[in-house]
Amino acid sequence: ILEESPDTRRTMMFSATVPRSIADLAKSYQRDARRIETVSEKKQHVDIEYRALMVANPDRENAIINVLRFYEARNAIVFCSTRAAVNHLTAHNRGFSVVALSGELSQNERTHALQAMRDGRARVCIATDVAARGIDLPGLELVIHADLPTNSETLLHRSGRTGRAGNKGVSALIVPNSARRKAERLLGGANVQAAWALPPSADEVIARDDERLMADPSLTQPIGEDETAMVATLLAAHGAEQIAAAFLRLQRGNRSAPEDLIPVNPEAVRKQREPDYANPSSGVTKPRSEFGPSVWFSVSVGRRQNAEP
Repeated sequence: ILEESPDTRRTMMFSATVPRSIADLAKSYQRDARRIETVSEKKQHVDIEYRALMVANPDRENAIINVLRFYEARNAIVFCSTRAAVNHLTAHNRGFSVVALSGELSQNERTHALQAMRDGRARVCIATDVAARGIDLPGLELVIHADLPTNSETLLHRSGRTGRAGNKGVSALIVPNSARRKAERLLGGANVQAAWALPPSADEVIARDDERLMADPSLTQPIGEDETAMVATLLAAHGAEQIAAAFLRLQRGNRSAPEDLIPVNPEAVRKQREPDYANPSSGVTKPRSEFGPSVWFSVSVGRRQNAEP
């Protein structure tokens, strides 16, 4: 090609001098450049408490109610995997002030929903992963994974909505018996240590309500001058015990009743899912403890590319 004509020769010789490495270009056009990494590290956030809550399969929705009631968070977000699940939980809100975020909403509707959370008109946001990506709710204290995320990165992204700006937060995974291994893989992939436990029972929720009631600042505030006459009237008409009982009923009546949950034994669930090597009728054979000559290799695809073992 170089011998065909002088014009071609000049063109090819010129083009041979153009390509330079990215490092050479950086030296020519940048001064004191700094690399900024925007990908977060895959490690547990110290301000987030992770809890994996084992539930019977039919009890997932009841467990969510009890978790919301137990923590009584100022702001909470419940993550679902589909828009249908978001719509279902929103419709069956059990008296909670909720807003929904899903892909079917317009930007204006999303803005109004988030504003309702910020100004206190709503306390619970039920959302899909896509709709909630990038949102920032100040003071978010509780994240509930109603449906387990598809991967560890999504688990960290969901949980990262809480525990911000030095505040503490709780990330609670609702784990049906049949999904324990999936939850363990997600937590392991995210390098997260979670406390395995059961969801709060109805008795535990009521006991937590009583603790909050006893710590209510209105019980220790001085009686105002404009209240003195009515206080005396109430005491004379009904007595202190009856007034206290009425106060208690009013407090409990403003909250949705906690749910009774089906008993679950996490240790029994774990053993039930382990291979039964000792029972010949199970059809499971114990793997060999040693391998013959072998070589480790890796491939550049995984679960995201729908690769299976």
